[in-house]
Amino acid sequence: MRLTIFLLFIFLTAEAQIPVGEKELISRLNAGTVLPEKLLSTRSVVFYPYNMPMKELEMVQDYFQRTGIDAVLYMENDLLAAGRDPSVSLAEYMNAREIEHIIILQNDNGYGLYIAPYNNMATLFEPGQPAWYRKERTLDVLLRHLFRLANSALKRDNMLINEFPELAMPVNIFRGRRSEFFAIDLKVDPLAVPKFGDEAMDRELEEIMKAYPFKYKLTEPGMSEAQIRQDGSYYVLRFVNARDRAAQNILGYDGTRSQSAIVSVTYPEDRPHLKNIPANAMVYKFYFKHIDSGNVFLGTKWDADVTWQQALINQLKAFRAELKVN
Repeated sequence: MRLTIFLLFIFLTAEAQIPVGEKELISRLNAGTVLPEKLLSTRSVVFYPYNMPMKELEMVQDYFQRTGIDAVLYMENDLLAAGRDPSVSLAEYMNAREIEHIIILQNDNGYGLYIAPYNNMATLFEPGQPAWYRKERTLDVLLRHLFRLANSALKRDNMLINEFPELAMPVNIFRGRRSEFFAIDLKVDPLAVPKFGDEAMDRELEEIMKAYPFKYKLTEPGMSEAQIRQDGSYYVLRFVNARDRAAQNILGYDGTRSQSAIVSVTYPEDRPHLKNIPANAMVYKFYFKHIDSGNVFLGTKWDADVTWQQALINQLKAFRAELKVN
């Protein structure tokens, strides 16, 4: 049965264009005023802003416990839509925890809250999916409104609920080995480069990839890795899009939460330069992934950058330099 569910998950994810970035993910939701019917009888996961203090998270969990919302784990918003590999791993993790609802906290000029059913896939939500949403100036007013509405409109079955928020460990996105070097096999094995699905971005992608010295193919967005492999490619180009510190954490680098800036090796021209990027700035980091084994090759240096274009250029130029390709 588990194998059937897993294969179904892979099949349903295969043709889906997985959103990248919290804004793109939220745009799928149709915000409204109706709470999900089974919110008080199933498990939920909470995604919260990285700068939300523990005191506020404890307030959230206290209200959820009194309301009957079984929020079994809390994760930073960085993991919501950080790229294909993180999204697939996140979905597998939530499926294993039997999560049925996703709650998204926001604290930008007030406090916002989205509550929506989870579709059990890496896309998290279906396009146009209904979601309950409300925004208030203060967190306690928002939570009190949710408490009153949920207890007047929904049947409560959840009773044994954690008193304090359970902060989840980072999701491991690697199925195979993680390596901080480049794969020599790329000299002979074809590379797949998925398109973004945006005409302007795809034109830029095609132009930048001309610097790649070996065999590659631009593939359609949303293709599964099984389809890419069947099409003849052994490797696929992937990326993570998250805050600088969070991107390092997602990709398994040893960082420290006290860092205010992270040094990145970037290539504004042909020679490498060191660039300080704020630890909480949004960045892109590209890497190569071997499809059959799941092994990932991150390169020899941290070369993330604030735009996907420069991050990709950094990776390609570092790759050429390491393999001594003129």
